[in-house]
Amino acid sequence: MLELKNLYFTVPESEENSGGSRNIIDGINFTFDDGKFYAITGPNGSGKTSLAKLIMGINPVSKGSIIYDGVDISALTITERAGAGIAYSFQQPARFKGITFRDLLMIATGIDDENKILNILKRVGICPLSFLDKEVDAKLSGGEIKKIELATTIAANPKLAIYDEPDTGIDLWTIGPMVSLLKKELAESKATTIVVSHNRSFLEAADIVIIINSGRIAYSGNLEGAMPLLDDLSVCTYRDSCEGDSDAGCYR
Repeated sequence: MLELKNLYFTVPESEENSGGSRNIIDGINFTFDDGKFYAITGPNGSGKTSLAKLIMGINPVSKGSIIYDGVDISALTITERAGAGIAYSFQQPARFKGITFRDLLMIATGIDDENKILNILKRVGICPLSFLDKEVDAKLSGGEIKKIELATTIAANPKLAIYDEPDTGIDLWTIGPMVSLLKKELAESKATTIVVSHNRSFLEAADIVIIINSGRIAYSGNLEGAMPLLDDLSVCTYRDSCEGDSDAGCYR
C-alpha cells in the first residue's frame, strides 16, 4: 500500500517574484491500494508528473510524507526506493550511445541468462533478433525506445510500477497492445500500476481515475464520474478543506 499524507512539493517563484514560492503539489492525501491500476490525468502543468516523481524520489518532498508498506520513504533515495520494489518509466527515456539493449537489460535486472532475456522481450512484443543487439541511442524511433523502457521496467518485477505518459512518441496502433500488456502484467504480478496519461485508452483500462488540477486531486473514482471534469476542467474549484468530505470527487 502507498499512502500520500499532506504531501507538498514547493519551488521558488521566478526572479520577478523573488522571495516567494509556489506549490506544485498542494497538500495531497491519497491511498493507492495494492494490485490496482490507477490512471492519473489532468491539464498540462497540473502536477501529474511532479507527483509521480515525488513517489519515485526524483523530486524531494517539501512537506508531508510518503508511506510505502507501512514505512516512511520520504527521505529515501531513488536507489533505495527501487530496492524496495518501486520502478519508474520516464516520459522521455534515456538513450545510451555504445550500450546495447542486451546490456541495458542485464544492468537493469542482473540477469545474464540469454533465454530469460529473450522471454522478457517476448513479453513486451519485441522481436529479439531485431532488438537485442541494437544500441539504445538516437537511431531508435520513439516507439522502439518506449518498448525498451517498458521492457526494463517490467523485467524488474516491481511491486509498484509508475509509467509517465507511456504513449508519448508512439503511433496509435501501438497504444492498444501497450494497454493490454500493462493490464496483463498487472494481473499476473499483482503489482500496483500507476499510469500518467491523457490517453482515453489508459483511462478506460484503469480501476481508478485520478484527476489532478493545480496540484490537488480534483477527482478520484471511475471514468464515468470523471467525464464531467474531463469535458470541462473549469469546474475544478476547491473547498478550503476536503477533510472528512463524503463527496468522492471533493469538488464543486
